[in-house]
Amino acid sequence: MRPKSLSPIFPARREFIGACAAGSLALAAAPAAVFLSAGGHAESPARINFQIGWLNSNNQTGEVCAKRMGFYEQEGVELNIVQGGPNIDGLSRVTAGRAEVGQLSSTPSLMVAVSQNVPLKCFAVGAQQHPFCFFSRKRAPVRSARDLLGKRIGVSPTSLILVRVFLAKNAIDLRDVTLMTTGSDMTPLVTGEVDVMAGWLTNTAALKILGADRVDLRLWDAGVRLYAHPYYATLQTIVDRPDLLARFVRATSRGWEFAFNNREKALDLLIAEFPHLNAEDERSALDVMLSYAFNGATKKGGWGIMDKDVWADQIELFARLGQFPKKVPRVDDLVTMDILNATRDIRPRIG
Repeated sequence: MRPKSLSPIFPARREFIGACAAGSLALAAAPAAVFLSAGGHAESPARINFQIGWLNSNNQTGEVCAKRMGFYEQEGVELNIVQGGPNIDGLSRVTAGRAEVGQLSSTPSLMVAVSQNVPLKCFAVGAQQHPFCFFSRKRAPVRSARDLLGKRIGVSPTSLILVRVFLAKNAIDLRDVTLMTTGSDMTPLVTGEVDVMAGWLTNTAALKILGADRVDLRLWDAGVRLYAHPYYATLQTIVDRPDLLARFVRATSRGWEFAFNNREKALDLLIAEFPHLNAEDERSALDVMLSYAFNGATKKGGWGIMDKDVWADQIELFARLGQFPKKVPRVDDLVTMDILNATRDIRPRIG
């Protein structure tokens, strides 16, 4: 099936308000199977509306496993996954208090929002390296950034900023490539309407059409160190309810650990939660997703860990691109390590 006609893309354009109390975080780090009120009565679970930035998918396999295996319940949490989509502004919903926790596909949106004084911070990341990639064919392979010179690159509008960052990092002028609007379908690459397609390695269903003829050039391998799937909350939630976020992280990390060790069962749970998904497509996608959820960094620091140096790299790149019209955020404006520190001994070390 032929895609819609292609057209050129033209490029568009609070200090941490207090440290969490040490006593609260120490309490948050303790296992919590039963929650009692001051009178000794069991309390109702704390509801967490979890706003994701996309339609329900395998990106939430860990959360689904944690939900269906009772890990959130053991933490006194009731998790409600709220799907997003193209017409839903998840950042605004979390900022307005309609959701306690949010997750974005990539870190740039959060960085730009914080630079405009939106009171949000990242407290964990789901993908240790960004799975964004440039795909080409063996007959005209793109194995390095310089191989993109003169090429027609298919890219979706929502991914344009990632391509621009890649080009800027590798000193390639926008005039030296042709950016074409596409979706996630790889057909334009197969038919020769573009020379390169940009997309996510986790989108294995779309990539099947390329088969063994596929050549990959990852963003991360070419020096663009971005995180994907950052978990974020408002500064007020981080300061006032660190225990809630710690309970969320404990349960979620156990869910991802379960998925890693029990892949077929995790797939069954995912399809039971989201029946619209195709089991065969999701089987290969889950393996890819798990390779980004766990690596050498998580083996050392545990699931969800972040490196402030990686955040500093991201800030420098986006400042160079002029993406911060109000102010250039500092790392500590964007990130809190308190929730990860409170759950240090719980989060699985796999890699």
